[in-house]
Parts: sequence; C-alpha cells; structure tokens
Amino acid sequence: MDIIYDLIRDPLIEWAKAGVLPDSFQYAFVINALLCSFLLGPVLGGMGTMVVAKRLAFFSQAVGQAALTGVALGIILGEPYTAPYVSLFGFCILFGLVMNYTRNRTRMSSDTVIGVFLSVSMAVGACVLLYVTGKINMHVLDSILFGSILTVNSTDMNVLLIISAIFAAVCIPLFNRILLASFNPGLAGVRGINTKLMDYLFIVMITVITVASLKIVGAVLVEALFIIPAAAARNISRSIRGFFFYSMLFATISCLLGVMLPMQLELPVPSGGAIIIVASVFFAATSIMRMALPAFREAAV
Repeated sequence: MDIIYDLIRDPLIEWAKAGVLPDSFQYAFVINALLCSFLLGPVLGGMGTMVVAKRLAFFSQAVGQAALTGVALGIILGEPYTAPYVSLFGFCILFGLVMNYTRNRTRMSSDTVIGVFLSVSMAVGACVLLYVTGKINMHVLDSILFGSILTVNSTDMNVLLIISAIFAAVCIPLFNRILLASFNPGLAGVRGINTKLMDYLFIVMITVITVASLKIVGAVLVEALFIIPAAAARNISRSIRGFFFYSMLFATISCLLGVMLPMQLELPVPSGGAIIIVASVFFAATSIMRMALPAFREAAV
C-alpha cells in the first residue's frame, strides 16, 4: 500500500514545489492527513445517519474513552505505544458488545447504561494509564484524545483503508436492512430481518470505525463527527437517501477544511477540534435555513 500512497504523494509534492498547490502540500504528513480525510469523512458521515436514527449519540464517546484503556493494556502487553491496534480493537470491540448486551438485557434506558460504561471506562483508563506513564511519552495520549495530523503514518492509513473497505463491503449490501432496523425495528422484524444481528453488526462497525479514526479526530471528539454532520444533513434532507449523502458530504468537507485551514491560517489548534468547528458551522447554517425557509422546514426527514 505504501507504493500507492507514494504514487499519490509524489505528484502533489512536485505540484506544490512548482507553485500549483499551496506550500503545505510539500509535506508528506499533510497529504497523509488529507487522504485519511477522504476515507474518514464518508464513513463517519454515513454511519452517523444511523447513529442519529438509533439515538446512540454517546455510544461512540464511550468507546473512544475505552480506547485509552486499550492503549494502556497494549503497552503493558508489549505492543508499540504508537500503534497498539491489537489491544485497541480487541478491548474496544469487547467493551462495545458487552455494553450493547447490557443495554438490551436490562430495563434501564440506553443513556443510563452508556453513562455507566463511560464512567467505568474513564476510571479504569485513568488507573491503568497512571501505571504506564513511566514507559511512554504522554504526548502520545494527547494525539489519541484530541487527534493530530502530525502522528498519522502509513500504518494508521493502512488501518483506516482496511476498515473503510470492510465498511463498504459489509454495510453497502446490508444498508437498507440496517437502516430499517434502526428507524423501525418492529417493521424490520415483520419483514424477516434479524434485528438483533443487524444491531450487533452496527455496534461492531461503530466501534472499529471509532478506533480507526482516533488519530485524526481524537477520542474526545470522534462522537461529534458522527453526530453533527448527520444532524446538519437532517435539517435539509427531503429523503433518507439525501440524509445519507448530505451527511457524508458535510463530514468529508469538515475533515478536509479542518486539516487545511489551521495550516493555511497558521492557527495552533489540533486538527480534531478544527474539524468539529467546521462541522458545527454546517449545522448552524442548515439550522438557520430550516428555521428561515418554509421549504426546508417541511423537507426534514
């Protein structure tokens, strides 16, 4: 895959040196971040529509906080602290499945169960991280919490590319079933759709996408990129299809502008925060359009 990345990077670097592109394109890490944005935006935007439909806004945040524990466990088990993906994916998937199982088996509301698991994951993560602080550079944790384009490398890009390919291969054929199970589980059951299977498949996909996007957006803010573009899309969508594609569009543009604007304006802000601010602008604009224009008030799905 590195050869493919080089085939993309090298011409862009040459064009930047020739003055065709901004000077920032001379740096490989900038191009890496933009390539990740093109992968990350559509995936988070598309999944965000179903996150909003299933009212699981805080689920990805709980998984993101659990990632800190996964990183600490990976370091204890001897994984490289810059890419402890085995422990990250293993722990977070187990965490997400147990949380979803508990949510389905108890009479408590989803936000209560997620809040309990979120609190526990943060407490365990804080305790385990304190144990490993002498073994790692704590700035690594900053990149996991808030995202950083400076830390995106070929390994991170390969992981994100593989997850994006799996997402496309699994979710596109099953999209209508997952969407129907999200919006109307009763009707989905009547039509013979295994709603429990779709539910757990959806939970696993949210979890792996959340983990794969930590280096770009950060654990603290990844939940926002699931929710805000989807909420903005819902303000102006006339159909489910429009809802889905507007959300992907807003998320992708937010990622691209969030990476480029701080560099072009020389602002010392993390890429994750900038991405969410841009997405928030889309939400504010579409909210104003919905309130001000009757056509959009009637169009929202």
